[in-house]
Amino acid sequence: MGGRTRIKIKAKPKWRFQVRVAGLGFRDGHVLVHRAAQEPFWTFPGGRAEIGEASEETLKREMLEEIGAEVSVGRLLWVVENFFHYEKRDWHEMGFYYLMTIPESFPFHPEKIVHRIQDGKNALEFKWAKATREALAALDIPPYFIAEEIENLPQSPRHLVWNDGDLDRSN
Repeated sequence: MGGRTRIKIKAKPKWRFQVRVAGLGFRDGHVLVHRAAQEPFWTFPGGRAEIGEASEETLKREMLEEIGAEVSVGRLLWVVENFFHYEKRDWHEMGFYYLMTIPESFPFHPEKIVHRIQDGKNALEFKWAKATREALAALDIPPYFIAEEIENLPQSPRHLVWNDGDLDRSN
């Protein structure tokens, strides 16, 4: 990590703030999703922005680190002020969600795990999910409004204030 500073603030009593950038990459009617292997829910791949780093650069860096591929970042889809409860903490997250193009060299197989990586203490796994409202709702992918819009992505950036509630489903 040497010298890099992720944008994350710890506030009392149990609040956390972060800036997260994620990408929606599509292939053959599917979208790439990932999760920490111990979690019951999936998310769109990405990660925390760093101080001094533009959001598009965050997405490129995270995808290179996590899937070993250089992605092309497309248009901004959503800017989300996301509020949720996770790991016994309340989170306030600024989220930037981009369309992205993943190189054809990245493996594709519908519904199977296509890539695994150890990211710090988390074992991450990636798979392609059907890019339909029904499939994403069944997979449990926050922020949940994306499942409603996956079949009709916004043509210009949308701003939302969203509350996903309690993501601690295993407790």
